[in-house]
Amino acid sequence: MNDVKRTDKRTDGRAERSRRTREKIVEAARELFVAQGYGATSLREVADAAGVAVQTVYFVFHNKRTLFKDVVDAAIAGDAEPVATMDRAWFRAACAAPTAAEQLRAHVRGTREILGRVAPIMPMIAAAAATDPEIAAQWPGGPDPRYTVQRAAAGALAGKPDADPGVDVETAADLLFGLLSPELYLIFVRDRGWSPDAWEEWAGAALIAQLCRA
Repeated sequence: MNDVKRTDKRTDGRAERSRRTREKIVEAARELFVAQGYGATSLREVADAAGVAVQTVYFVFHNKRTLFKDVVDAAIAGDAEPVATMDRAWFRAACAAPTAAEQLRAHVRGTREILGRVAPIMPMIAAAAATDPEIAAQWPGGPDPRYTVQRAAAGALAGKPDADPGVDVETAADLLFGLLSPELYLIFVRDRGWSPDAWEEWAGAALIAQLCRA
C-alpha cells in the first residue's frame, strides 16, 4: 500500500512539473511572438526564455505551429486547461442569471477578461497567418468560434422577463458578436485610451439598451 502511495505521489509530481514547464514555454513564446513576430522567433529563443532545453520544447509541442496554437488557446481561455468557453464556469453562470440585464453584465465582464488577453495579440495572429498559411489550418473550418459563443449567449437571453421580445436570437447574436469584438475593444482601449473598466461599463450599457425592455 505504501508503495502505491509513493508511486501516486511521484506520478502527481511529474504531472505538476510537466504542467508548469508547458506553461513557462507558452508564456515565453507569447512574449517573444508579440515582441518580435512569429516568423522571427525560433524555438531555441523560446527555450532560452523559458529556461528549458530546446529538446524539451520539441518534445512537448513538436513544432512551432503547434506551440503558436497553444499560445492563442491559452490567451482565450486564460489557462492551459482544455475547457471550451461555453463550458467555463463564468459563461454558464452568466447564462443562468435570472434576468437578461444580469446576464449581459456578467457576460460582458467575462468577455472583457478574454479580450484583455486576446486583443493585444490580434496583430501577431494576423501577421503569423499572413506569413504561414498553415497556421490557419490549426483551427477547424466552419462558423467563427467567437460567433458560436455569442449565439449561445443570445439563446440564453431569449425568454428572460426583461429581454426585448422584438429582438430575435439571430439579431441579438449579431449585436453581441459586433459590440464585443476584439477590433472594437482595441479601438476604445488601445487607440482611444479608455480603461477596460470604462469599456466594460459602456459595452454593458449599450447591450442592455439594445436587448432589454425599455
